[in-house]
Amino acid sequence: MKAKPILGFPATSQDDYQLNVINIMRQAAKSFGRQEIVSINLDGTRKRFTYRETYARTRRLGNALTGIGAEVGDRIGVLDWNDNRHLEAYFGIPGMGAVLLLLNLRLSPVDLGYVINHAQTKYIMVDETLLPIAEGVAANCPSVKGWIVLTDKDLSEINTKLSPVYSYEKLLEEASEEITWPVLDEKSAYGACYTTGTTGRPKGVYYSHRNVFLHAMTIAANAEMSNSDCYYQLVPMFHALGWGMPQASILVGCKYVLPGMYNVADLGSLAEPLVSEGVTVSAGAPALFMPMLEYIRNLEVKPDLTGARFLSGASEPSLALMRDYYKLTGAEIVHAYGATETTPLVTINKIKPWLKKELSEEEQWDLKRKQGYPVVGLDVKVVDHEGKEVAPDGKSPGEILIRGPWITGSYHNAPGSEEQFTEDGYWKSGDAGTMDAEGYMKITDRVKDLIKSGGEWISSVDMENEIMAHPAVLEAAVTGLAHPKWEERPIALVVPRPEFKDTVTADDIREHLAAKFAKWQLPESVVFVDAVPKTSVGKFNKKVIREDYKDLYIQS
Repeated sequence: MKAKPILGFPATSQDDYQLNVINIMRQAAKSFGRQEIVSINLDGTRKRFTYRETYARTRRLGNALTGIGAEVGDRIGVLDWNDNRHLEAYFGIPGMGAVLLLLNLRLSPVDLGYVINHAQTKYIMVDETLLPIAEGVAANCPSVKGWIVLTDKDLSEINTKLSPVYSYEKLLEEASEEITWPVLDEKSAYGACYTTGTTGRPKGVYYSHRNVFLHAMTIAANAEMSNSDCYYQLVPMFHALGWGMPQASILVGCKYVLPGMYNVADLGSLAEPLVSEGVTVSAGAPALFMPMLEYIRNLEVKPDLTGARFLSGASEPSLALMRDYYKLTGAEIVHAYGATETTPLVTINKIKPWLKKELSEEEQWDLKRKQGYPVVGLDVKVVDHEGKEVAPDGKSPGEILIRGPWITGSYHNAPGSEEQFTEDGYWKSGDAGTMDAEGYMKITDRVKDLIKSGGEWISSVDMENEIMAHPAVLEAAVTGLAHPKWEERPIALVVPRPEFKDTVTADDIREHLAAKFAKWQLPESVVFVDAVPKTSVGKFNKKVIREDYKDLYIQS
């Protein structure tokens, strides 16, 4: 059972001063008013705003939403790229008391419509380029009272079936800059994301203002961010509050760069602003960092990014990726871990000063493969199938459980999901891992993705990263397939580097793996592919892989 708090001697602090997230922008505009926010257009041109100008637009947004009928507690959806209007929504919507509902533009129409309806969304802000997606679900979303089109064009130039529609820029133009923000109870919902990592329909995680405020402070502290930094918002802002980086960046006064709508067929070009805008901090999945590295690799003059820190999550960055970034640019890939349910920061991997003295350079690189130690403020433990905490020896596996002030305590209106939480308040992550004596956690797999072969376990994550250490390999995913004799056997999907496409073989991959894996663990099937299926947030989609190859070992 959850422990009830005990009131000690009364304090004299202003504990009734509510941690409303709008205060981050309001106070940052005063302290860092001339700091720059850059929003990159698809054609490469850039809009530049100061914090002061952005806060003025945010105030207008708050008044504009109230003016069309939005009220405290309403859910207002945003279907947008990483641009300045999305950032304004991050503060203006919750600032006026509504709930920022971040809509994943990569969801299927069925799931997107479900999220909009489940949240009982009242208004939706939608970028002009995403109107077809909105139109595809509008007829089945009766709660939506209006659509706010994010465009620089006049509404007369926009061809859409949506109704009624408003022009975002026109609403701001007509709204006053003068506003008195409501003082919300800090336990009120600031925003919501729906996780697709669980079984069944997407589940709603509703973050409180207190949650988001404390998480922003924690991110800023652990990423060692300051107003001397330039943060680059690579993480989609619809995913887990953009990993909390928009709030953390504004909190400390970073220069803030938004890539806008980038071309998924040309992700490498995302590397260009690293130099032109002077980026020192970013965050993203290996699926983004990898093509950027390939772009850099082909440059005659490599950029000097010495001192830059790139937080990497969603899936484990390969050791090769981390080494090559450091070798080619001087930038450090900092491994971190979290989930939509955790806002998301849970662990961060930085080498502790005493370990820098005790470990060799090679041992330090190997340590960087782990997800890191839990940030202060959270309770994290690894438990066995009986719920007992396992030994912190770096070997004993179990499921990772997490609780704390920015961890979800339930899913919104999701009967039957209670089993994902323990009686004493821990969220069951579904991730299997170990923890060592220094507190460094290593994810060995999703509990459901561990491969059980002949009664023994194989870590697909470790095998993937060992394959990606092969010089001929660009990317690799491993999962288990049903097998008539051994229950499951691994399959490896491998994307070769272009120059090795016609020469690398399955035996080359198995021979490389044999240095670290037992013979019985090696995959019988190594399939060379042009691309690995991925989820909407850039993780390997092992569900699709298992479905596509489900009969491979059954038929053989």
